[in-house]
Amino acid sequence: MKWIEVKVVFDFTDKQLAVDLISDLFYDLDLKGVVVEEPETEYFEDWGNNAVVPENDAVIGYLPCDDTLRKKRKTIEEGLARLEKKTGIRYRIFYVDVDEANWAESWKAYFRPEKITNHILVKPTWRAYPQNDKDIVLEIDPGMAFGTGTHPTTSMCIALIEKHLKRGDRFLDVGTGSGILMIAAAKLGASTVLGTDNDSVAIDIAFKNLIQNKIQESTFKVITANLIDKITGQFDLVAANLTSKTVLILLDSIKRVLTSRGLFICSGIIETEKDWILEKMDNLNFEVVEILLRDEWISIASRQKRHKNEA
Repeated sequence: MKWIEVKVVFDFTDKQLAVDLISDLFYDLDLKGVVVEEPETEYFEDWGNNAVVPENDAVIGYLPCDDTLRKKRKTIEEGLARLEKKTGIRYRIFYVDVDEANWAESWKAYFRPEKITNHILVKPTWRAYPQNDKDIVLEIDPGMAFGTGTHPTTSMCIALIEKHLKRGDRFLDVGTGSGILMIAAAKLGASTVLGTDNDSVAIDIAFKNLIQNKIQESTFKVITANLIDKITGQFDLVAANLTSKTVLILLDSIKRVLTSRGLFICSGIIETEKDWILEKMDNLNFEVVEILLRDEWISIASRQKRHKNEA
């Protein structure tokens, strides 16, 4: 199968905002992730052989060459034009044909180790990193599933999992992608971790990443499913790094897979859409435990409200 590399080189004073807005154009097309090029990033010495230091700020996505390609290209081009008119983000767009074998390797040159909390860092399997004994290292080969953990929605999820997960908890990741949240939960002490995704490629990548991180196969499971349709048990902590619209759908049935005081962490929510989520949570008798905000993105930790007769 062939792919098209779509590279959007941009110029804007608020670079993170530009990255998020351009990335959203790709995410709206159901891409699992993008590559971000940042020429001004400081790299530690010898962080990786053959690593590419980008020349321009850019966001890169990969589109399959199928009957949806023309429509998707048009959607991206129209979205970029709207962004330029509304925000002043100047951009250039480049298209390059890529064979699947080359595509699977091309973005790897830009994926580097990155610390996402004080003690947790994400490291590509093919890079070295001078870690210390206190570091919890999540080794990721995103492959076609993407999901490197460095996007604010994922890093905030991991931060909330790190803070609220108790050793021995049962953990569920809805829409697991590369499996990074499952790996984080397992390394933080979850007794069992389960992940679902509607993409069979993502399931394969997640499984390989869990094995790569030496997570015991008897303690985890990844299944192809639409959200929680195939889930029958209950969990102490459930995470869903999706989109606002999908989180709203998931909220209707999430209580079924939560223990009575189980925590639900949802992310992938744009700040302007936060009130939709909070209003529905309140209508469903959920209380907010914590909200994180980073670069226009929101992550929310919540649980069911206690009844008055509960201690």
